[in-house]
Amino acid sequence: MALYRSSMNIGAALCLPWRCGRGRCGNPRIDRISRCISRRSWLFKRRWMKLEWTSLSRVKFVKTVSARTQYPQTSNRTRALKSSNETMMNFRAECLEKDDRRQEDISRQDVLTRIERVIQTIVFSVSEGEAPVLRLMNRCNWASVRFHESVGLVRKADVPVTTLRCDCPSSATRFALIFKLLSVIYKLVQSDSYATKRDIYYNDPQLFGSQKTLDSILDDISCMLKVPRRSLHVFATSKGFISGDLCYLEEDGTKVDCNSSSTAVPVSSNVNGIRNIVSAAKFILIVEKDATFQRLLDDAFCTRLSPCIIITGKGVPDVNSRLMVRKLWDTLHIPVFALVDADPYGIEIMCIYKYGSRSLAFEAHSLTVPSVLWLGLLPSDIQRYRVPEETLIPFSQADESKINSLRTRDYISCQPAWEREIEAMQRLKQKAEIQSLSSIAPHFLTRVYLPNKLRYGGWI
Repeated sequence: MALYRSSMNIGAALCLPWRCGRGRCGNPRIDRISRCISRRSWLFKRRWMKLEWTSLSRVKFVKTVSARTQYPQTSNRTRALKSSNETMMNFRAECLEKDDRRQEDISRQDVLTRIERVIQTIVFSVSEGEAPVLRLMNRCNWASVRFHESVGLVRKADVPVTTLRCDCPSSATRFALIFKLLSVIYKLVQSDSYATKRDIYYNDPQLFGSQKTLDSILDDISCMLKVPRRSLHVFATSKGFISGDLCYLEEDGTKVDCNSSSTAVPVSSNVNGIRNIVSAAKFILIVEKDATFQRLLDDAFCTRLSPCIIITGKGVPDVNSRLMVRKLWDTLHIPVFALVDADPYGIEIMCIYKYGSRSLAFEAHSLTVPSVLWLGLLPSDIQRYRVPEETLIPFSQADESKINSLRTRDYISCQPAWEREIEAMQRLKQKAEIQSLSSIAPHFLTRVYLPNKLRYGGWI
């Protein structure tokens, strides 16, 4: 639960004077509060994603509480929190042990065995004079997933099934493509070699028709075999970039240093092979757009404030970008913030990092980061910072449809603060991009907006 020990003191830890002295910020008042938090942090060890934290409210609370008088009074509350959190932890353990444990490090032999079982089923059907049939889980239907606060969107036990028959004209092509890709995967796993999705596609582009078709079939196979895509020895070329206080080794021993203040490093195509992660970062910042990411690099954001890591999936994130955020969160135990546009699509992109997606709900435990905090751009910030009216964009019909869809989702309705922001956006019927802050002042984003947000707890 080091994440929460960090979160409680994040207001002080992110201050510019933090670098002064041996782990102290130089301000006697904040130093006393920090020591006070350290002595009391054991009370909150089990408050795992249960309460909304803000740095100011936490600092004020700790300063006014007397250690000797308040410890006995909080015992009942602490027991209640432990009880509620044990329920969440039990659910998570059950998911990992009973259902999602198969998603971890599955051996090559196990993958080969699962493919062989599929082939045996088909051969048996043919020998019986029956048309071969494949049953695939319907991954893209909201009816196939359920939401749980501690994990995100997870697959239901009774997932709707789609049947593919080789003798049906509407499904025969997809049936054949699945077996072609199964053949490719079997050879890769058997020889312990790897290929990218682009490599497979360009070996026979006329067969697959489009890269999107191959991507969808690969996800269907992963779900059908109950095997994570990385165990199929097929990688995707990453589109995301990362920068900041971070060094690590690739699986082949290559050292990667992300500390350059002016350039970024592409996210690894084999995130699970990364090892020896070294970082002194105080937080991770997810940036929706590449343009905003480049602006942060140009303004040396990672070195101006305090050590941090910034990462972008360049819009809707690919699997590797999501895997990297999850791996860093698991390894470093530091807060994760999201900086997205104040529009329905920006909110949905943030929710993909935080709660996952329908199509990959069967891998939610390795892709989601339930502790992601919405740092900006908040719809309420538009009026708070008096963003010029000419930079705001009126809602389109697609925006209205998307925001109505968001409001029906369980992971939005369970967060009142998020719901209020979305309601405010819908009332205004206007949206704003992060770049609109530059109309206030050229460096407003990196020198005013983000530093104040991080210092004073301006996230939800």
